[in-house]
This record gives sequence, C-alpha cells and structure tokens, in this order.
Amino acid sequence: MGGLDATTPQPTEIKLHQASRVLEIAFADGRTFRLPYDLLSVYSPSAAARGHGPGQETLQTGKRDVTITNVESVGHYALRPTFSDGHDTGIYSWDYLYDLGIRQDELWRRYIERLGEAGVSRDPA
Repeated sequence: MGGLDATTPQPTEIKLHQASRVLEIAFADGRTFRLPYDLLSVYSPSAAARGHGPGQETLQTGKRDVTITNVESVGHYALRPTFSDGHDTGIYSWDYLYDLGIRQDELWRRYIERLGEAGVSRDPA
C-alpha cells in the first residue's frame, strides 16, 4: 500500500534539495517527481490553505522563497513538512504527492493565473 489508496506506488527515495528548493520523490513504479517547495506550500492539504470545503481555498501569496526546514514521517503513508514561514499543519500522503507530481504543470499554471487575476505575486511582500 502506497498511501491512502492501495494503487499508489510506495516511495522509494525522498530527497530535499535546499539550494534549488525542491523535494525529489521517487516511486516504486519508476516515476520521479521534483516538486518545488513553493508548489508544495501553495497546494498544502491543510485547512489553512484549503479551507473546510469546496470554494473555501485561500490563495497563497509570497511563497516564492519558502523553504522546508524539517520533514516528519507520518506513519507509513505521509510526510509533514515544516516550511520556513512556520506553516507545519499539512500532511502530504503518498497519494497526494504522486498526484501533485503528475499534475504539477497544470496546477502551477492554474496558480499563476489565479495570482494574476487577484493582482498579487509569488514574491514576498
């Protein structure tokens, strides 16, 4: 079992690349994803970012320079990163990380569009 969904491959390697601010995660099916820290922060599965239901999401701004300062394992199914801005409540299941990897380009494009529509930036204030 990879995570919450029995069909998700199990991670085989997880690396934090601090200089490039990327979490690299390899899965047992041979796929490897390089997930930027700011993408992980912006798409945090926490209630602070997602709200408590559809349409309650909070647009995350100023995350371009965020780093991951610590990562905790959550059982055998997830990670809980601590970001440099203090955010530490998101639990990223293997399923969720795999999905972020597969949909990274689409999610990034959608995020940049939302920033533009709101007239805000990825850059810190």
